[in-house]
Amino acid sequence: MKEIDRKALFRLSVLGALISRESLQRGELQQIIGELAQQSYNIPDSRRTYIGEKTIESWYYDWKRDGIEGLMPKERNDRGLSKLTPEIQEAILNAKRDNPKRSIRMIKQLLEGSGVAAKGVLSRSSIHRLLQTNGISRMIGSASLLEEKRSFCTEFAGSIWYGDVLHGPSIPTHKGMSKVYLVSLLDDASRLVPHSAFCMGETALDIEGVLKQAVLKRGLPKKIVVDNGAAYRSATLQGICARLGIHLIYCRPYAPEGKGKLERWHRTFRDQFLSEIDLANILDLADLNARLWAWIERIYHQTPHSGLDGMTPLARYQKDLLKVRTLGQRAANLDAIFLHRVTRFVRKDGTVSYLGNRFEVPYELSGQTVQLVVDPHREIVVGVENKEGDSLGAATPLDALSNLRRERRKPVPPTETVAPIVIRTGPNLVEIALAKYYNDKEEF
Repeated sequence: MKEIDRKALFRLSVLGALISRESLQRGELQQIIGELAQQSYNIPDSRRTYIGEKTIESWYYDWKRDGIEGLMPKERNDRGLSKLTPEIQEAILNAKRDNPKRSIRMIKQLLEGSGVAAKGVLSRSSIHRLLQTNGISRMIGSASLLEEKRSFCTEFAGSIWYGDVLHGPSIPTHKGMSKVYLVSLLDDASRLVPHSAFCMGETALDIEGVLKQAVLKRGLPKKIVVDNGAAYRSATLQGICARLGIHLIYCRPYAPEGKGKLERWHRTFRDQFLSEIDLANILDLADLNARLWAWIERIYHQTPHSGLDGMTPLARYQKDLLKVRTLGQRAANLDAIFLHRVTRFVRKDGTVSYLGNRFEVPYELSGQTVQLVVDPHREIVVGVENKEGDSLGAATPLDALSNLRRERRKPVPPTETVAPIVIRTGPNLVEIALAKYYNDKEEF
């Protein structure tokens, strides 16, 4: 399975709020693009934090035409070429910062009038791109009206899930008392919890494990709304969602839509679970999760919810079962979808390392760089691929004792051939050199 380029995954995440819409009303496309352009992003391989509207629009139409393949980065012919000198760039930025109301035309006139730039050197588009790249292309002022925020609920279960992490209690582990984290997914329409689990961390791997169990139990959501944390921004999680056809949408900083429902779930969890459980009886992580899952299925899911007109979360979810997307043919390939790919160099003895353990791969790959297909939850290597995603063979744990008795493949000696005797009739360089050498000797 070919790895999806991380820049393409980033572009897909930017478009999430747009492409996840089932339909767009007249004028909504440009409105949403404008809102996306005002957000700040952690752009891969770039110091910029803002993306222009035209760029987002081009990504949108590329995705509509070719899907995820249309978002793959393309090489530019003008890469590395600078349109403006550093001095002129600095002057443009300073002119805008000194007076944010200055238009592009005024900045151009100012730099030409002061002799910083010769006439004809600056173009409106080059100034605009520079200002946009640095996030100061728009005039910033105080809003006359507060941003309107209203409570909402999706019509059907499976339309939106919310993901979040809550700091949990400390429990006994083999390392002593360790803090655990509650990783949860919550359905918007039904308030049902597709899956939730206590984990030893709040990493992307923990979130992926909860997501896998959730889709196995409750089908595929159309969208998952999460915050901007590094774990949710991981390329592996984005790739998994892309392959499952799930739109991963990131909340705007300090304006996390849907956070209210999650906070309500967390409050219920604290009041009804954490306040009741006797942590002194907890043996380990599995013991704590067994109690969590029993409470969710037997109490939370079967208790009438005030936000559901008295229905229980389970009954509200079951009402929409026919509308929930199933895994379908993806079910047979689900384990492969959640596998990770890591780059490794194959040693001369045909082994690679992963998490401190060594695995044997086909010996003919010695000296090559390959992609290991790994199961991060079981911490094993299951196969080897090239960068195109084609299988190169299996990987097995190194058994050095068995290798002591293993019959090794030996190189086949080359077949000896007798060079034919060539009879030359004309002069050759060796004979000419011989004659000159000894003739010169005789002269002395």
